[in-house]
Amino acid sequence: MKRQSSRRKFLQNSAAIGAGVPFLSSWMTQLNYQSQTQMIKSVTPNLIGSYGPWANALNSQKARNLSWRNAKFQDIDKWREKARNRMWECLAKPKMDFDGKVKVTNTTIYDGLHIEELEWQLPYGAVTKAYLLRPEKVEGKLPGILAFHDHGANKYFGRRKITKVSDDQHPMMVNHQQEYYEGNAWANEIAKRGYVVLVHDAFTFASRRVLLQDVPEYNRNGLTDENPEDQQNIDDYNDWAAEHEHVMAKSLFSAGTCWPAVFLGEDQVALDILASRQEVDANNLGCAGLSGGGLRTVYMGGMDERIKCAVCVGFMTTWTDFILNKSFTHTWMTYTPLIANDLDFPEILGLRAPLPTLVLNDNDDSLYTLPEMKDADRILKEVYEKAGATDAYRASFYPGPHKFDKAMQKEAFDWFDQWLK
Repeated sequence: MKRQSSRRKFLQNSAAIGAGVPFLSSWMTQLNYQSQTQMIKSVTPNLIGSYGPWANALNSQKARNLSWRNAKFQDIDKWREKARNRMWECLAKPKMDFDGKVKVTNTTIYDGLHIEELEWQLPYGAVTKAYLLRPEKVEGKLPGILAFHDHGANKYFGRRKITKVSDDQHPMMVNHQQEYYEGNAWANEIAKRGYVVLVHDAFTFASRRVLLQDVPEYNRNGLTDENPEDQQNIDDYNDWAAEHEHVMAKSLFSAGTCWPAVFLGEDQVALDILASRQEVDANNLGCAGLSGGGLRTVYMGGMDERIKCAVCVGFMTTWTDFILNKSFTHTWMTYTPLIANDLDFPEILGLRAPLPTLVLNDNDDSLYTLPEMKDADRILKEVYEKAGATDAYRASFYPGPHKFDKAMQKEAFDWFDQWLK
């Protein structure tokens, strides 16, 4: 504010003095230097120090190049096509070349649900394992939900984080569901309400995790893949995997792609599989997830028009928040190079407007700052208002830390019922 005040005073004085005053140029140089020095001295503490205001000002002071809120865009379909094309360009999604073959490895009935264990092989990495859950008795076609598991600093587990397929549940998953989901396996709970739900392991998680045997010995920290279900082994693996994230991210950048692109590509394969099921109404598909699952919802919901209803939980803020405050709390999986020049973070999800979108936040979520969560809500409200679909967007704020508890689950499930049934 001091810098703005100095500039305003300077402009007023210069107008009064006139352009012919000999000392004007040197005075301006001195004043700008003093103003900039004062700004550096008075900078609000942030993650990158005195560089913070400069970095944040690169894009935050205006509607971004491809923002629907930008006045130059009036035709929403033309805008969306242009913005998505740019998004695809920045993502540089690799080809998946999936052959469509899915293997059912086991079928069981549990807790009133028909549960299938599925596997499919992508052209790279280990097989992807998944659970498909639906009510035991099905009449006609049901809407489908792609349920995304969280990150949770736990790459050893994936699909098991949000499901329960038997009474023999790993103790770590009992604790995980209690901490983040108030004891619920939320994928089970929504399946019971009349949905076909697919939960697959994401890239680098569980069946898709990086095995220690496949990396150089000097990069293993003395660890092995032995005793896989032992808690100490799982903890050690998760510590190793956390440190390996920057290696994977840099390797993906070097390969000409990025983590969100791989997530999105693999999630689209999973959506293909879900949509092809005979018991699924392919015209009524949704996706949802907490945290890392919320991140995947942002990209999937924004980029794939087959998702008719999206619920993002615990992953909504602005690029400003990442620049200044919270990038250190987040995985490398968040970032798509260069797209911040064209869209603010919530506007990636806003690419789906006017399709129904629900965002669920926690007021005390340490992964974000509350003012920037509120600003993200403002941005999405403006997107949907300009799209003429204010009733199709809602954001709710709940007390407490990072979570997707029963009250939040109820709102999410009711939202799916409203739009997919």
